[in-house]
Amino acid sequence: MPGRSPRALLLLATSVVALLALLVCAALLQPHLARFFEARDRDYEPRELVPGGNVAPSPRVAPTLESLDPAGLEAAADYAGKHGSRALIVSRHDHIVFERYWRGTSFDSPGDAQSFTRVLAALAVGVALSHRQIGWPDQPVGAFIDEWRDDPRGAITLRNLLQSTSGLTPAGAQPTKSDLVGELLRRPLGAPPGSLRSEQSADAQLLALVIERATHERYAAYLSRTVWRRVGAADAFLWLDRPAGTARADCCMLAHQGDWIRIGQLLVKDGNYRGEELIRPGWVALLRAPTRADPHYGAFLRLAVTEAPGVEPYAAADLFAVEGTGGNRMWLVPSLELVVLCTGAPQGRDAAWSDSRIPNLIMRAARDFHPRGPQRGDGLSTLVPGH
Repeated sequence: MPGRSPRALLLLATSVVALLALLVCAALLQPHLARFFEARDRDYEPRELVPGGNVAPSPRVAPTLESLDPAGLEAAADYAGKHGSRALIVSRHDHIVFERYWRGTSFDSPGDAQSFTRVLAALAVGVALSHRQIGWPDQPVGAFIDEWRDDPRGAITLRNLLQSTSGLTPAGAQPTKSDLVGELLRRPLGAPPGSLRSEQSADAQLLALVIERATHERYAAYLSRTVWRRVGAADAFLWLDRPAGTARADCCMLAHQGDWIRIGQLLVKDGNYRGEELIRPGWVALLRAPTRADPHYGAFLRLAVTEAPGVEPYAAADLFAVEGTGGNRMWLVPSLELVVLCTGAPQGRDAAWSDSRIPNLIMRAARDFHPRGPQRGDGLSTLVPGH
């Protein structure tokens, strides 16, 4: 090339090589990026804002200040990392004592809340009861849903919905994308209410509908005003069935993954968050009461009853867990004021995963932990008084 110096030619050649490298990388990454953005569009659009308080999380202190052995926390983190976790956050006495993140995430990384979402409906019902917008846990839903007032389905109680025992026939694998309430109200009864526990979207969704009918407020707005904003969480989003339509209350809230430690702190303190009573005392205890249909579960919560042979049992009898079909887990131990949050992919955990391993390692790391609780064959009355 006449007129160009060797230096200019070298710079030109370097630029061409760099451009070609970028084009090759883009071509290689394009399918992965396309799938990522398609998944985000599919999972979270259209969506509705749940305004948060955007307040800093609990103070962070060293584990030793909360009588926790760091070696036990590191062992738990090692196990979590080997099984595809994205975050492990531990709170004790309203202090964050341990954090570990994987796959480029952080406390503030947005993520699919998966089945954590439905616990918010249970908490919102507790607030509505505290404010006397709902009468009592065994109130029939026909009192709020006019379409079912003279229908056998109107006899389903709020407690049935909380305990996943509505008796409604489960829907197909794919949720409706256009009329969630219409599909819900057409769902027939498949079993007497209270007789059979069956995890399905309808029960949490009906709770959200009851809240809207009882409070005359959109579910996202009520949830923000009474729970999400009051724990200081960041802005979040609920997935809608259509633009300006009905919010999904059973899954898929898009929220900062670390903000769920705030909900854990609220649960472990029976509705009190850092000294402020958000829900009247006793509501979380009611949520932890085992269902008659399946004593392994309360209201969207798994209880620490005796596990199957060959599976490590939970080390504390009062432990309860928020879990679901995805990879997210949150274990709570009121006697230790301990919350353990471990997030994972929506696809779920691998076959070698043990749900009790991480919380047991952390509980045993507490210097004041003393194994206790019922042994095999003990009654449920030792777990929840009055049952």
